Amino acid sequence: MSRRHRAEKRPVLPDPKFKDTVVSKFMSCLMFDGKRSVAEKIVYGAFDRIQAKSGNEPVKVFHDALDNVRPHLEVRSRRVGGATYQVPVEVRSERAQALAIRWLIDSSRKRGETTMMDRLSGELMDAANNRGNAVKKREDTHKMAEANRAFSHYRW
Repeated sequence: MSRRHRAEKRPVLPDPKFKDTVVSKFMSCLMFDGKRSVAEKIVYGAFDRIQAKSGNEPVKVFHDALDNVRPHLEVRSRRVGGATYQVPVEVRSERAQALAIRWLIDSSRKRGETTMMDRLSGELMDAANNRGNAVKKREDTHKMAEANRAFSHYRW
């Protein structure tokens, strides 16, 4: 890691179909071995399934799911005098979005459906309705931060 200055953020190009940068970032996180076309097929196929099942706009469902999974608090480890405390801190918006994307992808990969399109569409619709494993992960993170609220004065 460079000590000189913080690395500058590269601009993310919007995806070709919906012209949305968050969808493009989601595809990049879903992608394995640089296979962007495969990731595009999975995401767009999942969006088509969401459109067919719910009848709602798929990008709106995607953003609702992302908002429902995005954490507001998390715990960070802090050493004070030989003891390690779990200190609750607020999550920056960029990190919250990255965590939400990561949790959605991980929980959709662990689902039981046969294809990744089915898994992703199911997890996105569950998250948009405030259920599913990704939302449970956010609630567990918030519970942990709430339980360790007594150590919030160790915040730095």
